[in-house]
Amino acid sequence: MSLVERHTGFLAALRDAGLPVSIAEGLDAVRALQVIDLAERESLRAAYAAAMVKRPAHRRSFDTLFDLWFPAALGDGAAAAESPEPADRPVPQGPPLPAALDPAVQARRAELLDLLLSGDEGATRRFVQVAVGELGRTPDQRGWYSSGVLRALSPETLMAQLLNAVLAGQERGGLAERVARRTFRDRIGRFEEMVGTEVRRRIAEDSGLERTARLALRPPLERLDFNRAGRADLAALRREVHPLARRLATRLARRRAGRRGRLDFRRTVRASLSTGGVPLTTHHRPRRPHKPELVILCDASSSVSAFAHFTLLLTFALREQFTRVRAFAFIDNTDEITRFFEPGVDVSEAMTRMAREADLVWITGRSNYGHAIDVFDERYADAITPKTSLLILGDARSNYGDLALPTLRRLVGAARHAYWLNPEPRRDWNTGDSAAAAYDEIVPMYECRNLVQLTEFIEELA
Repeated sequence: MSLVERHTGFLAALRDAGLPVSIAEGLDAVRALQVIDLAERESLRAAYAAAMVKRPAHRRSFDTLFDLWFPAALGDGAAAAESPEPADRPVPQGPPLPAALDPAVQARRAELLDLLLSGDEGATRRFVQVAVGELGRTPDQRGWYSSGVLRALSPETLMAQLLNAVLAGQERGGLAERVARRTFRDRIGRFEEMVGTEVRRRIAEDSGLERTARLALRPPLERLDFNRAGRADLAALRREVHPLARRLATRLARRRAGRRGRLDFRRTVRASLSTGGVPLTTHHRPRRPHKPELVILCDASSSVSAFAHFTLLLTFALREQFTRVRAFAFIDNTDEITRFFEPGVDVSEAMTRMAREADLVWITGRSNYGHAIDVFDERYADAITPKTSLLILGDARSNYGDLALPTLRRLVGAARHAYWLNPEPRRDWNTGDSAAAAYDEIVPMYECRNLVQLTEFIEELA
């Protein structure tokens, strides 16, 4: 593969991974390549990163793709010969021995111990190429996997020997041990990253770069599908949602406030004196800044459970931006869940409490939008006033049940604003039991599967 082909393929892979890379930035990278030594791989990495990486959160994905498209070695690695096998390595016969009893594996562990003590990255990288070649094959010998290497070498179990080697004669438990432990933990983490990089490189040679790139990467946080977010992702999403909640509150308040405040009669009369008493120009009092009121109605069924986690994150953030926030959840019954949003409560704990205490199931425990909307109207219709913004979050799949469209139309008519965020791809709307089109006629419906789409929704409110 030529350098031009690698360059264009690398840019396409970055875009597929969700990194915003423009044509102009690709050309900037080409200009940077003209002034560096292409044989210096880290200089090549730095040149591409300077031209294309805009956010620190994107750097990990960038490095993974760079290592695939510009690998440090090919095949078994030219440097593999520099790390010969131990002279006393026995010839394997019969079934493979467990790692703890295999002299060859124990010899590799001894090598790894020395490398972790020295911190020599170049030697460690060469060692990784050899170790993956020996220990990284899948049992059927048809692929590669990193867990086999890490399980056999178990670098984390070397910590005691590492500490004994550097703390001989020193008091244990003090600052020196903490510093040493942190240093070796970082080196072990770096070793594990090298193993993962080497395994991906070998998989790419066997299966193709594009396919390996798609399997190796998760989308960046702003493009992560809410329905696929894990516990760690929710913590990161919470930090991103708070500024978006402030912007949403600002947009809703701006729309509600209108362009002018009340007429300032005194200023208008005073200004009319210059025109013979004719009030050609009117003056108005500035509108008082205020926080709007918000009602959130959220589908909590199993089909959108991960999206419901995001909904709670959004509700936590919005609570601080509005005068009053009332949150309601439903499956085939509706209950108010505002009581679970106490200050300082963990989102996961709130979800657990809601699942245990909220009265969300009527009969079947399957989504029934019609009955849920009717119950909301019967019990909580007073929550919606002319000052209220209504936000509905759900996939609009009602298992072919009644939709309660007249009731929803009346509730929406009583609110100041009403919007519907749907976590399903737009292409799936109106398929199967989806009633997206029917509800969209009453409430403007927006596809909202990630932070990018949430941001676009907020921008459209301007």
